[in-house]
Formats: sequence, C-alpha cells, structure tokens
Amino acid sequence: MTASEEGRTVERRPRTTADVIALCREGDVKMVDLKFTDLPGTLQHFSIPARALDETIFSEGIGFDGSSIRGFQHIQESDMLLVPDPASAFLDPIYRVPTLSIICDVRDPVTRERYWRDPRYIAQKAERYLAETGIADTAYFGPEVEFFIFDAVRFDQNEHEGYYAIDSEEGAWNAGRPGKNLGHRPRYKEGYFPAPPVDSLQDIRSEAVLKMLQAGIEVEVHHHEVATAGQGEIDMRYQTLTRMADQVMLYKYILKNVAREHDKTVTFMPKPIFGDNGSGMHVHVSLWKNGENLFYDPEGYAQMSLLGLYFIGGLLAHARALCALIAPTTNSYRRLVPGFEAPVNLVYSQRNRSAAARIPVYSRSPAAKRVEFRPPDPSCNPYLAFAAILMAGLDGILNEMDPGDPLDTDVYELPPEVAAAIRTVPGSLEEALRALEEDHDFLLRGGVFTHDLLQTWTEYKRKREIDPIRLRPHPYEFYLYYDV
Repeated sequence: MTASEEGRTVERRPRTTADVIALCREGDVKMVDLKFTDLPGTLQHFSIPARALDETIFSEGIGFDGSSIRGFQHIQESDMLLVPDPASAFLDPIYRVPTLSIICDVRDPVTRERYWRDPRYIAQKAERYLAETGIADTAYFGPEVEFFIFDAVRFDQNEHEGYYAIDSEEGAWNAGRPGKNLGHRPRYKEGYFPAPPVDSLQDIRSEAVLKMLQAGIEVEVHHHEVATAGQGEIDMRYQTLTRMADQVMLYKYILKNVAREHDKTVTFMPKPIFGDNGSGMHVHVSLWKNGENLFYDPEGYAQMSLLGLYFIGGLLAHARALCALIAPTTNSYRRLVPGFEAPVNLVYSQRNRSAAARIPVYSRSPAAKRVEFRPPDPSCNPYLAFAAILMAGLDGILNEMDPGDPLDTDVYELPPEVAAAIRTVPGSLEEALRALEEDHDFLLRGGVFTHDLLQTWTEYKRKREIDPIRLRPHPYEFYLYYDV
C-alpha cells in the first residue's frame, strides 16, 4: 500500500434504507444482488427484482439455505436469513442488467441474532472489542493484494492422472514459441515495473481500477509485480477493518470478471508458478484514537511508538497460530518457504523485506506510520484474517509484549548458527492448524472468535483440504520414485 500523508481516510456517506430504495428508483435499477461470504472466504450471491426491495427486507431479512454454504449449517438446521447492510450498497459495475449490489449480514431465523459463523460478524466484533479496550477507536487496514492474470488454465485429478497446466502470453517460457512471436516478456523474477509492451496487462488493470472506483473502492496505484506471466497488484487506500474486508471481496470479484471479459482468467493462489515469486497480501495496520495515529512517535525506532512495538510483539508472538487464518491453504506453504525471500522469519525491521513485520519509512508523516505484516496471502478470508491480526496485536499491547531488537540485516546472509535461532512461520497448513489449537485464547477475548468457529475451521481445513492432498500422489513423485 502506498503511504498516504493526508491523514485519515474519508468514509463514504452512509446510506439509510430509504437512500438505498431511492437509489434503485433513480438509477433505473432492475435487479438487487445480495452478496455475502462463506467461511472459507468465497463470495456468494443471489438476486431479487428491484421492485421486491422494500424496508421489510432490511429489518426482517430474506431466507436462504445455510446447509448449502461451506462452513455454515447442517441440513437439519438449514434455514438462515440474509439482512442487507444499506451502507454497503453500490451500483454494480459488472452486470449488463442495471443492478444494485448490497453486502449482507447473516442472522439466525429463530433467535434473530447474528450468526456466529458469519465471517463479517467476526470482523465487526473485532472492531467492537477494540473500542471496548479503550486503547483505540479505529483500526485501519491496507492490504497489498497480489494476483496472476493468465490466458488459460487446465487441471484435473482423478484415479489415474493428475496435472495442471497454465499459460500466459507474458510467460517467459513462451520466448521460444514457434510461429508469430513478438517477444517482450518479463523474465523470471524481473516483472517489477516494466513499461509496455513488456507489461501487456496495463489496460485490463486500469479497467478493473475504474470499476472498483465505481463500486466505492478508493484505489491508490496499480502495477505489474515481480513474477513473469502476468503477476500484478492493485493497492487500495486504507480503510476500517470490516469495510476493507468488504473491499477485498469486491476487489477479487471485479478483477476476475474484468479479466473474463478479456478472455483471461485471474487467480489469487499464493503459489501457482514454480520457480518464480508467489502472490502475497502484505497487510498494513495502524491504530487511531480521537484522530491521532497511536503508532507514531518521532523519537521511536523508525518513528514507531512503544504501543506500536507492543502491537508488533503480539503479531510475532502469535504468528504461528495466525498462519492458520492468514495463510490458510496448503498452497500457502509453497510460498512461505525459508531461503526464497519469503517473509518467514518472525522478526521485525524498518526496511527489511525478509522480516515478517516491517515498518515502512517512505514518509515521516504521523499519518503514514504503520506496521506491514507480510506473511498473509490472498487465499485468506479477509474478515477472519484482519480480525485475527487485530486481536494478536491488541494482546501484545495489553500484555506489553516486547518484540525484541529489530533485525535490519538480510536474514539470508546471517551465519547458520544465528539464523537457526530465529523463529519462523509454520512449514505446512497442518503445522499452522496445530499452532492455532495450542494458541487461540487471544482470539476468544471479547467473544470475537468462538470455540465453535475455530473448531469448524480446523475440521474443514483437515477434511476438505489437507486430507485430499495427503491421499493423492503428486505428479513430481513419479519423476522421483517411478524407478525405485
């Protein structure tokens, strides 16, 4: 996220129920799309005719089958309610039919209370808990969401074969392709900031940015990223926790659909290409109170306050458990590998990108002071990830957790005996889940996370992701072992 020096971001004008209904009429809206997020972090939706939208839906909600949504209800208790949040409404820039999209909260139809497995509810409870502590009144988040834009992808896994194949006109592997070949492709690990024609995806990213702006997302910058084959990044201006999680979901939705209009496909997998950089989601965080950035101290290390250092201490202390929520796929640990410039080392620094926590020093403005937490990746559910990051940092503040001395040297150049003493992130999703099971009390404070949600999360990850990977032979195993 590019540092902003203009102070706190300005919230969009909240819309009331009456405002939203009026917007439907004024914008000649034909359909209303109700959006929400399942537990793993995939956007869901269904639509109703605009004429059916009335104030009752905003108070009573509209029913759906919760047993068909991943991580939600069992079939014997499947009825659930979606309640639209009027402040989230926007004219959807993707649909051809004029459509108003609204992000919804999930409620239990019997008790009418918020649903404890609704990821958005977790994020909202984290913001409420922050206010209850009295430490701050606002947490700002600014994720750097990376992605790949490919031209084609094929994959399958069955009883007798398993493979994947991706292709990109930008891929360095196409340098020797026969037939008409115009060259100008990013070499491996040389995709950072090349101008067109090497960066062939400028217009697609720009089109996505314009649609994000239409949806109410403030965008600061977009550019090609380090890897070959169409890696990119679009940076949003920092926002409050729940609102930023909403924006990450819409960011993915808009970018995927814009790419599809150009006959291309987008993935947020952390590591889709072997031998080149993966896609991370470095998360920038700062805490504010009464309009003041609590992380700023002109006399502190990297102008970071003691409170900010305690926040970093909490991140580092709980990082291994956090990984189960911020790097929550088996593919995440193809990116988080020691020795490959990945942010696996649980140390902090003012400029060192090999550290898990970095304090950017681009600007000396008080408004720009923040911590950048680098292990997260875009496969996460942002509502859960941002809430967990905040809870870890608050635990660090409440318990005055000293992060130790900063490490401003290249970790990869340290003597082996020194490097071996540095704690690292887990090496696998299973290891991360075990860390979460051993260290999760900090997430339960204020009722933000619940035992039920964490147990559902770990069971889902083991049964639906870890076990299926464990049971299947890897294609490379045939290369290594077929002749044994």
